[in-house]
Amino acid sequence: MNAVLIAVLLMIVLCLCRLNVVISLFISALVGGLVSGLSLTNTISVFTTNIVDGAEVALSYALLGGFAALISYSGITDYLVQKVIRAIRAEDTKVSRIKVKSVIIISLLALSVMSQNLIPVHIAFIPIVIPPLLSLFNELKMDRRLIAIIIGFGLCFPYVLLPFGFGHIFHEIIQKGFEKANHTIEFSMIWKAMLIPASGYIIGLVLAMFYYRKPREYKTIQMNEDENTTELKPYVLVVTVIAILATFIVQTTTDSMIFGALAGVLVFFLSGAYGWKNLDDQFVDGIKIMAYIGVVILTANGFAGVMNETGDVQKLVEGLTTIAGDNKFISIILMYVIGLIVTLGIGSSFATIPIISALFIPFGESIGLSTMALIALIGTASALGDSGSPASDSTLGPTAGLNIDGQHDHIRDTCVPNFVFYNIPLIVMGTIAALVL
Repeated sequence: MNAVLIAVLLMIVLCLCRLNVVISLFISALVGGLVSGLSLTNTISVFTTNIVDGAEVALSYALLGGFAALISYSGITDYLVQKVIRAIRAEDTKVSRIKVKSVIIISLLALSVMSQNLIPVHIAFIPIVIPPLLSLFNELKMDRRLIAIIIGFGLCFPYVLLPFGFGHIFHEIIQKGFEKANHTIEFSMIWKAMLIPASGYIIGLVLAMFYYRKPREYKTIQMNEDENTTELKPYVLVVTVIAILATFIVQTTTDSMIFGALAGVLVFFLSGAYGWKNLDDQFVDGIKIMAYIGVVILTANGFAGVMNETGDVQKLVEGLTTIAGDNKFISIILMYVIGLIVTLGIGSSFATIPIISALFIPFGESIGLSTMALIALIGTASALGDSGSPASDSTLGPTAGLNIDGQHDHIRDTCVPNFVFYNIPLIVMGTIAALVL
């Protein structure tokens, strides 16, 4: 049996059985390593060594989580949400509720899309924006699975199609993958080749908005339901705005999320708006929210290292291509299945590209795929699984924000809906692209 296939399937089953993602990844990595013939000592050594690769990202998310908590502590988001809830209650009509829902959906789409390019903070906006909005979602009886789908669209669609921000990094990795396979391509070809596959995200979003349109009841757990909303102090508002600007400017100029978050945190501490003890408590609580995501990413890096060490990804490709023979359609489908399996396991489409490009490009050339078709194939195959992987920050982020009150399950309410509504249309549109380009 193929060690990679066994490890990924085991990880998925364990997660569906509600075993913690970190433990599921660790157990699956050990089983995959042992099945491939690696010794227990070697498997653990490879796992531990590769954990380091995710250290910078993990620290970035932890600090950004702390910064998000400080913004929330300023009361800005709670103040705005309470104002909206009051307006809804004052004019409690079906039309007014539809208007508010539409504004929420459009705003969350815009925020999540901009988080990938215009203001590249990735999932850091989620703990700032989502928790204060939960009471509003409950008031409107909005299905949180739809919110997870909306955020998932904004986190994945932009980098797959647009060559800006994180998308620029994604497209660069694809270009480098082709260079290593001795198949030179122009950077501008990538977004053109991804137009058809990326439309799968749009199709999935439309279908999800229709499917999750019905009201869903949640228990509102309100920290303070006092109608007398505390008015915002002008100085606190100024400090918060400066902190956000400092984070954005420093991150943009240094290209470091760590120092960007640190700049924003320091603005709060040096402002004198609050006591350091109170700020420290809030900062630590914020770190706790995002630190778990960091731990999952570290563990996923270890899992990916073990999978690479087994060498069974190449065996998996060879086995499936033997089944497909010269049939182009079946070959394309099987390559997408492999990409899906790999990305589901390691939780990163960016890290999947180097693994599959060295194997898929020569094989794609041998069955007569054009350069544009190969680009669409590699881009789609690597993106598959990012929407739906238990170890992906594209699913961990939404869950971190939506499950603050314990009413949103990571697997059933984030991973499964994203998997169904995005990966299936991606495979369909990706296959069309690989056949027609």
